Amino acid sequence: MGIYNRVGWEHTEYTGHTDNVFAVAWSPDGTRIASGGRDNTVHIWDPLNCQRLLTFHGHPTCILAIAWSPDSQYLATSCTSGLVQVWQARTGTIIHTYRGHTRFVRSVSWSPDGTCIVSGGDYGDNTVQVWQAFDGTHLYTHSGQYRIFSSLWSPRTARIASSCFEDNVQVWDATTGDHQIQYDGHRGAVYATSWSPDGTRIASAGHDRQAHIWDASSGQTLCIYREHTHFIKAIAWSPNGDFLTSAGNDTILQVWNAETGQRLVSEFRQHQHWIRSLAWSPDSTVIASASQQSIHLWLWQQSRY
Repeated sequence: MGIYNRVGWEHTEYTGHTDNVFAVAWSPDGTRIASGGRDNTVHIWDPLNCQRLLTFHGHPTCILAIAWSPDSQYLATSCTSGLVQVWQARTGTIIHTYRGHTRFVRSVSWSPDGTCIVSGGDYGDNTVQVWQAFDGTHLYTHSGQYRIFSSLWSPRTARIASSCFEDNVQVWDATTGDHQIQYDGHRGAVYATSWSPDGTRIASAGHDRQAHIWDASSGQTLCIYREHTHFIKAIAWSPNGDFLTSAGNDTILQVWNAETGQRLVSEFRQHQHWIRSLAWSPDSTVIASASQQSIHLWLWQQSRY
């Protein structure tokens, strides 16, 4: 991870896109970043030098979500036309096109074993669908929420959490679709969710300018973070489980303690516009944040705290 260990390196930027970037995801092996947005392309690039490795042109409309397979070999990407593409990350070859949704697909997530994908539809679709990743076989549809903003598979358990325009997050069985619990702690739309790496807690954030951490089994609120001044559109748990980063319409990226909710670092203020997506490097040392036409990489030096 060479550049990350250079003395004094704090921040760099990828500027390969020609329009707003809405999604960014770090490969599980730590070697690549994928990003996509309004220019209808997905870029795969090297975080060490910010050089583009591949451009994927397989979507007809704006990219909304990106997810790497657990083995870093494939990507699932979605767009405003309702399509989800599964493709090879090294070559850009399309493996399958999933057409089960009717409108915007704002979220995609792989099962921990890499065999299935969950995708969530916004606007006129309003469904969360689970399907086999490599042939698109539909397994079931979870309904009952209006405008799905996030749908995430737990990293350790057979559960999925989905959030929506209404003020709730639902947790349900990933194999059967059976409802387990509903979290109602927010006031207004819940735009973003993130599972803790051990699958025991969920962080959620949204229109009420708050980020909540709560127990994924009982729904009990454990912590509320109130440092943002505008809507929170993105939240991400560090892979080591110690930190959360959150950002949104106030253009400020904040890092805070996952146990206490205490902010741990002065705000990162390089962005001039809304931040729409966040991703941690697998070793929890670098944060990627997307806004307008660029993705910023921030060195997170845990040794300071």
